[in-house]
Amino acid sequence: MKRLAAVLIGAALLLTGCTASPRYHYDVRQDLGVYFTNADAVIAQIRAAMRRRDGRMTITYQSHRDNMEELGTIVRELMDCALSETDSPEEGDYLLQQYGGYDMHYSYRTEGDTYFYEITIEPQYYTTAAQEESVSQRVEEILEELDFNRHTSDFEKIQAVHDYVISHVRYDEVHAKNPNHHLKTTAYAALIQGQAVCQGYAVAMYRLLRETGVDVRIVTGTALGEPHAWNLVQLDGVYYNLDATWDDQRGAQDFFLKADAALPDHVRDAAYSTPAFYERYPMAGEDYPLP
Repeated sequence: MKRLAAVLIGAALLLTGCTASPRYHYDVRQDLGVYFTNADAVIAQIRAAMRRRDGRMTITYQSHRDNMEELGTIVRELMDCALSETDSPEEGDYLLQQYGGYDMHYSYRTEGDTYFYEITIEPQYYTTAAQEESVSQRVEEILEELDFNRHTSDFEKIQAVHDYVISHVRYDEVHAKNPNHHLKTTAYAALIQGQAVCQGYAVAMYRLLRETGVDVRIVTGTALGEPHAWNLVQLDGVYYNLDATWDDQRGAQDFFLKADAALPDHVRDAAYSTPAFYERYPMAGEDYPLP
């Protein structure tokens, strides 16, 4: 396994505010006892290590007091920021929806009144580095096949990617109820194996659309009371729901570029239904008018 060593300096605050701008600057919070003066750089290193699918990341820092009770929060803050949205197709939701959390270990020693901490983070990925290489190659081939150019509108890109996905991916009925088969939720399952569950459809849509410059997110929640995932896409400054899985299963465009009111059975998880999220991703009041 590769190892990421990120050296941090302890002081009096800790990062928060993980609605990251594309420049990856993170604000600070006042209620913990550690401040990382190079937080932006450390978060970027964590993100890069996750993109490489590194199995272990080690973070070291110094503090002038005992931080053991805060270590869980510190790591959670770092990981949340590393998984927040950027302008990269291989980061943000693409990472978040293809990993299953992390294990954390720590050790420390003291010299006088100084504590020297070492925190080890071991992410649990749903795909390997080799599988991701295959996905990247396949994405390049698909986009070459779709043959977009500078005159292609965002609507045309969304329509073409949507149609490609529902034409080349089928729902994975075999593994759908197997909680231990995580590959079904990935772009690898959708684009390489040709079968996935809803999360795999949504991740594939996200990867392909972000590669073309379309602003897209993955939303998780429930549909008809069952766990579900779908996309939000931006057109003309507002966002629309797009559920490629249900369109594939029903053989129609009944869930393509829809306002929230048109999908009453789709209930978002709390993280995607806050006032702050709706402010950042304002929803269209009506369905997009299709040609």
